Amino acid sequence: MSLWMPSKLPLISPARYGTSIRCTESVWKRIGTCPESDWVAVVSCGRNNTMTSTRIRLALLLQDLEFGGTQRYAINLLKHLDRTRFDPELWVLRGGDDMVPLAEATGTKIVRFTEGPYPGPTAVYRLLLHLVSSRPQILYTLTVVPNIWGRIFGTLTRVPVVIASLRNRVAGQYDRWLWRLCDRMVVNAESLRDLLAKDFAVDRNRIDVIPNGVDTDYFTPDLPQRSTHPSLIYVGRLVEQKDPLTLLKAFRLVVDDLPQARLVMVGNGDLRPAIDEFVRSHSLGSRVQVLNGTKDIRRYLQKSWAFVLPSVFEGSPNVVIEAMACGLPIVSTRVDGVPELVRDYETGFMVEPQNAEALAEAMIKVLSDDEKCRAMGSRAREKAAAEFSIETMARMTEQVFLDAAKRARIG
Repeated sequence: MSLWMPSKLPLISPARYGTSIRCTESVWKRIGTCPESDWVAVVSCGRNNTMTSTRIRLALLLQDLEFGGTQRYAINLLKHLDRTRFDPELWVLRGGDDMVPLAEATGTKIVRFTEGPYPGPTAVYRLLLHLVSSRPQILYTLTVVPNIWGRIFGTLTRVPVVIASLRNRVAGQYDRWLWRLCDRMVVNAESLRDLLAKDFAVDRNRIDVIPNGVDTDYFTPDLPQRSTHPSLIYVGRLVEQKDPLTLLKAFRLVVDDLPQARLVMVGNGDLRPAIDEFVRSHSLGSRVQVLNGTKDIRRYLQKSWAFVLPSVFEGSPNVVIEAMACGLPIVSTRVDGVPELVRDYETGFMVEPQNAEALAEAMIKVLSDDEKCRAMGSRAREKAAAEFSIETMARMTEQVFLDAAKRARIG
């Protein structure tokens, strides 16, 4: 694996806030199959921002590479980024290898700060040191902990451009106080721009809305693979935010009306034991299949009739667009950025969160009329292809980078 992590922590001598930090020594070792002698020494050298090439040095900072929509977004961006303009690296705070193969396939250098399960003090400390020794010209922070410490340390180490992000409304990344430490904020839904401006007093002129994009040539319908049983699919983390237990409660009601219905749940998370117990105790084992998360969800989407998302809150979920591109109608809760993706009664149905009865009613509607189900799925596919291409997402993000670089006189 082309992962890099520090093998020895250097000593640093921080000056007061706002000045540079000098790193006395940092030794980095490549892990994998290479010999111990394959070590690279990296030494910080002050505030110099001289470009070593015509390309802009860009670092994407993520918390982990476990299965998740933000991780998939980052990988899609790296895959389609214009390498004649940008020289990107992917920095990761902690362990989690679910999506490492996809990240490596982009040809991007991956820097990992710890292998542990939490982005704790060691990871944060090593991030600071790496910013000192290998300061990028643009730092783009994604997920919660990177958005906190990336902004603080990016300012402290005088990274020329810091771009932060918000991808759901309950991120807990202190945007009210930290937004001034970044040049731009990128969100994936208009509802999140409104939230930042109204609730956190973020300057609206600093916020860019870039909808998620998917590869609609890869995520396509495959009718021969479609299940003969009316089937639903959920793909996502098995955590309270996604509310999978309400989905199971609703599916129990669906089975009362449609005994032939099936549900596939794909994902990992701390609610897995509770989900397994619910399935067992309510004798749903023959109708509900719970699978571990996977880097390739297309085959599960193509087998299904409709996609279900029972979340309590969301940003603009990537997986909904992927399901739409596969020709699936969407049954979802009406939260945050979802109404920007789903047209109620045209490409799917939306209900209020944490309402099992309403969710069950919507699922029964979509499964009980196959002709209507297919028509809604076809319209969903058309909307995904027209409005959420991965190329559009990449070009819009690049433009944010280029505009910020111009203002900072980079390049």
